[in-house]
Amino acid sequence: MSPNAPGPTALPRPNPPSATHLSALLAAAFHDDALTRWMIPDEQLRTELLPGFFQVFVELSAAHDGILTTPDGDAVLLFLPPGAEADEAALDAAFAQALGEHTHALRTIARLQAERHPHTPHYYASFGAVRPGRQQAGLMSRLLAQITARADADGVGAYTEASSPGGEAATRRAGFGRLGTDIALPGGGPVLRPMWRNPR
Repeated sequence: MSPNAPGPTALPRPNPPSATHLSALLAAAFHDDALTRWMIPDEQLRTELLPGFFQVFVELSAAHDGILTTPDGDAVLLFLPPGAEADEAALDAAFAQALGEHTHALRTIARLQAERHPHTPHYYASFGAVRPGRQQAGLMSRLLAQITARADADGVGAYTEASSPGGEAATRRAGFGRLGTDIALPGGGPVLRPMWRNPR
């Protein structure tokens, strides 16, 4: 090849998925989740409110550089790194705007989560979703592997709460195990399963 021959053309990198795209992906994935059904029982209203609800979480994670996605945007994992702190008053106001009268249910969930949340430094994986039709392709496992690699490099643990058998299975494959008893929501509601992974 001539030294003056043009090199290979670089393929354009895909634009990162927008907050709106990621919020819609999470809303679709969690529409029938037991946790969101308990929080917003009416199906139509749940469809309307969940994108705004997840937009708050997407923006919170983005503020701490805590969003992992596949290049095509078909999978997302939101997390908070060790030491990340949110403005609780501003966060509550944002959720109140997104959820209206259902904010009280979210506050109940958040209170129960806070009672069980570990106090040692850790990465907290809050929500993960894979687009329907791309599930069982290992996408979430790849994103979780990025979290655990960061945690291992920093010498800290990783924590999450599983709200479904599929979520628990994905975290177990990533090396998480149960941490204490389940978090049970009131009135015979669903449970969240705390999951922890020690650094390796």
